[in-house]
Amino acid sequence: MIVIRENDLRQSIRDAFQLISFAHPRDFVRHLAAAWEREESPLAKSAMGQILVNSRMALLGRRPICQDTGVASVFLRVGMNVRIDTTRALEDIINDGVRAAYCDDANPLRSSIVDDPLFGRSNTHDNTPAIVHVELVPGDTVEVFAVAKGAGSENKTKFAVLLPRDDVISWIVDQVSHMGAGWCPPGVLGIGIGGNVERAMLMAKKALLSPLDMHELVARGAADRLDEMRLEIYNRVNALGIGAQGLGGNTTVLDVKILTQPTHAASLPIALIPNCAAHRHVHFVLDGSGPAELEAPCADDWPQVVLDQTGIVSRQVDLDTLSREDVQSWRAGQTLLFSGKLLTARDAAHHRITRLLSSGDPLPVPLAGRVIYYVGPVDAAGDEIIGPAGPTTANRMDPFMGTVLGAGGAFATIGKGERGPGAIEAIQKNGAASLIAVGGAAYLISKSIRSARVVAFEDLGMEAIHEFEVKDMPVIVAVDASGRSIHDTGPAKWRRS
Repeated sequence: MIVIRENDLRQSIRDAFQLISFAHPRDFVRHLAAAWEREESPLAKSAMGQILVNSRMALLGRRPICQDTGVASVFLRVGMNVRIDTTRALEDIINDGVRAAYCDDANPLRSSIVDDPLFGRSNTHDNTPAIVHVELVPGDTVEVFAVAKGAGSENKTKFAVLLPRDDVISWIVDQVSHMGAGWCPPGVLGIGIGGNVERAMLMAKKALLSPLDMHELVARGAADRLDEMRLEIYNRVNALGIGAQGLGGNTTVLDVKILTQPTHAASLPIALIPNCAAHRHVHFVLDGSGPAELEAPCADDWPQVVLDQTGIVSRQVDLDTLSREDVQSWRAGQTLLFSGKLLTARDAAHHRITRLLSSGDPLPVPLAGRVIYYVGPVDAAGDEIIGPAGPTTANRMDPFMGTVLGAGGAFATIGKGERGPGAIEAIQKNGAASLIAVGGAAYLISKSIRSARVVAFEDLGMEAIHEFEVKDMPVIVAVDASGRSIHDTGPAKWRRS
């Protein structure tokens, strides 16, 4: 019988979550680089270029690819000839490893887990507990997949129990067409079909752990009906024209992964889980010889991307002298470089802001004339001003837009993804704008931040209101003061019938 020491498992879990915080898998980089090379849409090409540059910077700097360092999930296949030398629960050991990874002094990761989903929603401050799945299998090793998945893509999960005669491919394509851009495309689709309700969802999540091989599949052609299905979904989804960050372009998905299982004759359960441009996971095996030896990829595998080769000319904007007239002159799809001071605020801060404004109480920091960035940054490490600080999903703040732009007097917001009809109406009414920064470029964006300080709601942790001073922070006008949205016009331009 093989004996695996408790500390070897704990150390391996810790090392795995540290590694995937800053290192993309090589297969993902290879597929993204190929998509970047062939992309025809200047805005989408620029967005993918920022993701690739950010990826290489994160690898070299050993800092997170994305500010949302994700829910820690661990899949274990435990051989039945293995004994783990411990008196503790397996989940406790794994949580120790996750805690050590997320609280590492050299590369602190963002703690996003709240202990009570319904009421208090207090942050656990160490990103535990992890989500743990265990299978007992024949063998004398422990096989582990460590996964970190952010909320932007996880929140776009879809599930249905179809009728056996229903068109599965059309259901998938339709779901993606209405999914919006908050999941940060381009990414990978994980699909689970069959089993029952919970099994389909688990298969979809497991499918995302498979190596990307769409390039090889396209080159060799389908070997079976499942290959044919993957190719059809891949081609039909990319024909939607959604593109990187929903800006319109040739590539929305890099690969499509499908797992199936026998199911009831009367049912066809199906789950669809998109994975974002962060795509963080690693696989290792423990055989009793010690902790896993995990090596970061070589930076030479990353393409040398020149961000200004798309020919896009960006307009310089001074946030400290910004006027309503300036904002109203911006046009959807225009690229801007922000310099000056802006405020940050996410969900919890918006709840407090609107409550104060509704009751007539003063705000701890005035919003009038300000630009608000939807971000929960990673804590700084070493001599950093701030850690990775990419955008969160904009439409979660849609219900607050009327109050924040109206009574609050804010001029504009920055997030990722599209805005809903109510938010667009508030933007038009107040002569404001909604902008996006590239999701998946958090470390790159943080390099444009020259100073950072908490100015309100410090008890909210990463959701506190900060004031950032930025220099040449790249953003794109998503919705202009007339209500025109790049997330409507961009995909419409690049859609292929």
